[in-house]
Amino acid sequence: MTAGPVAAPLALACALAAAVYAAGAARLRRRGDAWPWRRDAVFAAGCAAVVWGLAGAVPGGPFTAHAGRHLLVAMAGPALLAAGRPLTLVLRLLPPGVPRRGLLRVAHSSAAGWLLFPPVAAAVDLGGLWLLYRTGLWAAAHRDPLLGGALELHMPLAGLLFAMAVCRLDPVRVRCGLPLRAVTLLTAGAAHAVLAKSLYIAGPPGTSFAADDLRAGAQLMYYGGDAVEVYFALVLAVQWYAATGRRRARQAARDAVPAGVP
Repeated sequence: MTAGPVAAPLALACALAAAVYAAGAARLRRRGDAWPWRRDAVFAAGCAAVVWGLAGAVPGGPFTAHAGRHLLVAMAGPALLAAGRPLTLVLRLLPPGVPRRGLLRVAHSSAAGWLLFPPVAAAVDLGGLWLLYRTGLWAAAHRDPLLGGALELHMPLAGLLFAMAVCRLDPVRVRCGLPLRAVTLLTAGAAHAVLAKSLYIAGPPGTSFAADDLRAGAQLMYYGGDAVEVYFALVLAVQWYAATGRRRARQAARDAVPAGVP
């Protein structure tokens, strides 16, 4: 990530999304609906992370600063945004009618189901990173502003796609089981770790960074990626715990019914 041609519009859009989300959550609470404050907090933190990565000052050399921006914009920010359940908020705010039905139609469409299928989302996200760092795409993006802008837009969108596919907190078409999402997370984490280790040895083709800067950036990418993946694992663990509790409660209710009672 570098501060390219779409950084300012993206940062502005993210700040606007935070304001709209806060206003929507407040409207829900005014009409008596429950909406946990923690969702407001994590969504605001996600927006702040993306804005910081796009427009803020990130310390370190050129590659280390890039790695920090990558973690904020493509990993930590999207993970927090997905935890805020923005689609759920919008659906609860919209009254019955054409806009709500249209949004549900999109969320439940075959295209959305395929894009949010965890292995596909992981391939889009991690595949883009491998292409960026292990081919001449990085160098080409610095020569071509349009390509650089497209990559700058791809990073947060692909990160958000992966976060939504793994967490599955919003109502979408296909509910993938926890085992598939956990395996996808482990596989994606391993692919990201291998990529970071490869960058520790050699930078992207067509680029030249000081050895110390390259190693520091690769380490930041490696350990920062681990931290975000632990966050995802905690989300999955909470979901597993809740699902197990519901199954046990249903089983206990069935066991409590006396024999012969319909």
